Amino acid sequence: MNIAIFANTPAQVHFYKNIMLNLEEHGHQVMLLVRNYGETLEVANEFGLEYAIHSNPSSSKAGKIILLPWELLKTYNILRRKFKPDLVSGFGVYDAFTSVLLGSRCIEFTDSEPKINNLAYATQFRLYMPFVDAIITPETFTDDLGRKQIRVNSFKELAYLHPHYFKPDWKIKEMLSLEKDEEYVLLRFNAFDAVHDLGIDGFSAKDKVLLVKEIENYAKVFISSEAGVPDAIKDRVMKIPKSKIHDAIYYAKMLITDTQTMATEAALLGTPAIRRNHFVGPNDMGNFIELEKNYGMIFNYREPDRVINKAIELIQRNNLKKEWNEKRERLLRDKIDITAFMVWIIENYPECVGTLKHNPEISNRFR
Repeated sequence: MNIAIFANTPAQVHFYKNIMLNLEEHGHQVMLLVRNYGETLEVANEFGLEYAIHSNPSSSKAGKIILLPWELLKTYNILRRKFKPDLVSGFGVYDAFTSVLLGSRCIEFTDSEPKINNLAYATQFRLYMPFVDAIITPETFTDDLGRKQIRVNSFKELAYLHPHYFKPDWKIKEMLSLEKDEEYVLLRFNAFDAVHDLGIDGFSAKDKVLLVKEIENYAKVFISSEAGVPDAIKDRVMKIPKSKIHDAIYYAKMLITDTQTMATEAALLGTPAIRRNHFVGPNDMGNFIELEKNYGMIFNYREPDRVINKAIELIQRNNLKKEWNEKRERLLRDKIDITAFMVWIIENYPECVGTLKHNPEISNRFR
């Protein structure tokens, strides 16, 4: 089978990397299409992945929307001439519309919930949903997407952070010029330049400087940022390969972030995470509610001062990482290997839909 995979962000490259390897090992032909956005190409290059660029997005949100039809036609022509996929997979928009043009099946994964995102994203979601054959979501996904939805007891981040695939490399401390037992806190800042980020913000420049100042009273601080940071803290920005970010998260004493994905990644790696942005609230995404309420692995706030207070409280706690690793072990016992599940879905679609409907417990075999 010929399978086209769309990856628009670094996290999506991570998500599909092991899925693609498994599919290729099973004899399928896989073509990766990557969007030239942020650190996406850098991550794909560091992994040695072969890919075609399907999008060079505008720096503005309006520009991204205006360019979309032309980028879809370009991608359609690339695939029609060179690959002719039987099935297309991705996280929405590009994969859904391209599959229609090609007459291919489309299996999508998403954990971005339309009802808590802005109107632009919700509209975009409604426009492409009719063209998706199946959409896989975490079990905690609060939106009901109807008959096409397949809920799975997992997180997308387990596709690359499950112990089956992720082995931490302690040499990250050498890259950071740290002693083996030296503690540090990692700060991660979002650019908030995607369509679904319209009207959403995180830490201000002033907040970022204050965070560094306060946390450095207790531990060394490193920064990872999609956008620029104030001059006063630029020297804290990590200079490591982008593909090593999960090693940096694993060995950090704590992550403080205004991003979505990296907060979940920290939890799954046994690192306490404090998340702050305007998605937080009673209508937050189900995965963040579960990680906070059911597992006590992350803390979600809207107010920057509460972030600092919680960080200072946690950083002074003895055996913090030991406590979080115990929580991680419990979570891993509860969740399935999403990579193995996705490979099974792709290889057995559409028959697998009926199998799941009559025997939902079959997904437990992927633990």
